[in-house]
Amino acid sequence: MLSDRAQTLLKFLVERYIADGQPVGSRALSKFSGMELSPASIRNVMADLEEMGYIASPHTSAGRIPTPKGYRLFVDTLLTIQPLEQLERQQLEDNIRPDDPRHVVAAASQLLSDLTHFAGIVVTPRRRGIGLKHVEFMQLSEKRVLLILVASDGDVQNRVLVTEKPYSPAQLTEAANYINQHYSGYEFDQIREKVKTELSQLHRDISTLMSAMVEARGQGSDSSGVVLSGERNLLGVNDISMNMASIRKLFNVFDHKTQLLDLLDVSNRAEGVRIFIGGESTLVALDEFSVVTAPYEVDGKIVGTVGVIGPTRMAYERVIPIVDVTAKLLSSALSQN
Repeated sequence: MLSDRAQTLLKFLVERYIADGQPVGSRALSKFSGMELSPASIRNVMADLEEMGYIASPHTSAGRIPTPKGYRLFVDTLLTIQPLEQLERQQLEDNIRPDDPRHVVAAASQLLSDLTHFAGIVVTPRRRGIGLKHVEFMQLSEKRVLLILVASDGDVQNRVLVTEKPYSPAQLTEAANYINQHYSGYEFDQIREKVKTELSQLHRDISTLMSAMVEARGQGSDSSGVVLSGERNLLGVNDISMNMASIRKLFNVFDHKTQLLDLLDVSNRAEGVRIFIGGESTLVALDEFSVVTAPYEVDGKIVGTVGVIGPTRMAYERVIPIVDVTAKLLSSALSQN
């Protein structure tokens, strides 16, 4: 347990660092915290906070910055949420209204990005009960195959598969016939589970193409359930733009949107806003990023998630109410639709 003095200093340090982006030293804490403590006393408290892992010292500065552990304590116990500004609330209310569901979801994602200047995300429910009707494979070139996938609801997906080995037309026909005979009528989630247990028993050519089919369907259906806006805003954040390795990892997550659906499974179990700081998030397992999410409902049932992906050094007191209000307005709009 931290003393009241240590908590007050940590709160001020985090707030200063979020506002300025510069390591905070004992002199600044002594001058601006309002506490009647000498710089020496403050240095002792900071040493204790550092030893406990709440703050850290960058190599180039005598000041301190919060660690993910420090941010977590700040968010859980020290944060003072700011009410949403009237202009921002009005902007949300004007744009998230009963409308075509696709339009209102896209509007919510864009507004989250516009108001926070980070990446806005809306995860919609996975479509249930959709099964396989028919599949075909057509040879395009030596290692390129056209997958034609027809779902039970009539949805048709065409996807080019790049294979590790060449397939003859006869092999492609054999694989398609096998899949149509044994898996037609099954829901895609069922096929995905069966693939895990049965692939080792199948002929290698068929198992490889079947894995590719399941993966392609997953990308197609899951991507349509993720609306992402403003991801390039993150390139302008100083803390992030200087670390291109982290940027590449994050944009790889954005490109493979199936990973973003992990957010839905986590937030569907939440009763309100959840905050994942740094490596806590299975969605963005990077210390430089945080994710603020909230579930939304349709007719009283949680069906999806809204959220913001941004730097760990974000103004949580401002982002949290934006995400919370967006989720509530989206719930209302979709329930009236």
